[in-house]
Amino acid sequence: MWPEWLRDWAAGVNWFHLLTVPVFTGVIGWLINWSGLYMLFYPLRFRGARVPGLRELASILPRKLQEVPGIAQGGLGWQGIIPARAAKMGSIAVDKAIAKLGTPGEFYQQLQPEQIAEHIVEVFRPEVPALVDEIMTREHPRLWRDLPLSVRYAIVVRVQEQLPAIVGQVTTDIGTHIDQLLDPKLMVIEHFRKNPDVVVKIFRDFGQRELNLMVAFGFVFGFLLGVPVAVVDSILQQAWLLPVMGVVVGWVTNLLGMWLIFEPPAPKRILGVKVHGLFPRRQAQAAEVYADIIASDVITLERIGDFLLSGPRGDATRRLLTTALEPAVDRAAGPYRGAVRVVLGPERFDRISRSVAEEAADRTLVPFQDPQFSKQQADRIQRLVARRTKELPPADFVEMMRAAIKEDEWMLYAHGAIMGLAGGFLHLLLFPPGS
Repeated sequence: MWPEWLRDWAAGVNWFHLLTVPVFTGVIGWLINWSGLYMLFYPLRFRGARVPGLRELASILPRKLQEVPGIAQGGLGWQGIIPARAAKMGSIAVDKAIAKLGTPGEFYQQLQPEQIAEHIVEVFRPEVPALVDEIMTREHPRLWRDLPLSVRYAIVVRVQEQLPAIVGQVTTDIGTHIDQLLDPKLMVIEHFRKNPDVVVKIFRDFGQRELNLMVAFGFVFGFLLGVPVAVVDSILQQAWLLPVMGVVVGWVTNLLGMWLIFEPPAPKRILGVKVHGLFPRRQAQAAEVYADIIASDVITLERIGDFLLSGPRGDATRRLLTTALEPAVDRAAGPYRGAVRVVLGPERFDRISRSVAEEAADRTLVPFQDPQFSKQQADRIQRLVARRTKELPPADFVEMMRAAIKEDEWMLYAHGAIMGLAGGFLHLLLFPPGS
């Protein structure tokens, strides 16, 4: 019933050796995907040793080798691929998603500037007496000391009464110029670069189930690929074959694992079977998680205020605030303006107005740093980000999540190939063909 060559082959096969091959490749496939995921995410910071001269040598190495974490900085070691490319992912996330979510002005309007103004007034009002006293004591101590307490008190009350109008003008001016003052791309890139754990959190929080499934499929892929490897090995019976085929199995196992997570972005039928990438099939749920992280960790009122005052455009923000505050402070002097201006002289009076405006500018956005108030505003940003992320085309969503690591995936494939090679040699050592 069986061809003669098949009977001859079956008679000469070491069945124990043959049957252990797919089991062994399955275990190696599981280890490859498990360790590959660890390489993707950890460690968060570079760990290794600095090698003298490596940094200079790196400039003449092939570009792919220069991309290995640490090499370009002169170190031998490792940093998770995603943490190492956190800044790049931030840039792509802005280009592919956040830029499409809305302009800086839209984000600012979502924060309801009227409520921000009310909060600033509430926090700033108690500081007015100390601010006025500090500046007047510094700029014209004798005049301020000689003024009756009732006059000093009247000036402070006048400034406090003017405060809502002053702050309202400030928040309006910020909204008018927010596109020039706020750079979401730079803000996100810097935050991701300084906090790579946030990028890892994005993947982990909504994709842990899929990542665990990828590890499990590592065994399935490895086992299935091991079946033809075992047959070919039993036919050719060459000692070098298992290590060489192990390289192929290791490379393909990681390749299939990455494909399983991301491809295809939209559902399609292959040989009559509906297939859809694990990540993109849960885009709606992912959008909620992603938006929550962006709203609570990345684009927050607290960080917006910090960027406006301390970021690269902080000087422009201060100039805008001072320009808005100076005439308002001048008006706040009310009926005392003429008399004080005569006593001090126009130049000194204007300098005091400018000093008050400059001091107030630094304090005006301090309420942005209130974590509790920032958390209240985060709900509005979360809803905006979630809605717009759900509306992204599947291909854009996948690119946002994958583009930062796509050109570094070869490291995972190479890691799989190396482990496959080592697995092949280990199998020969544990289960020699002739045993």
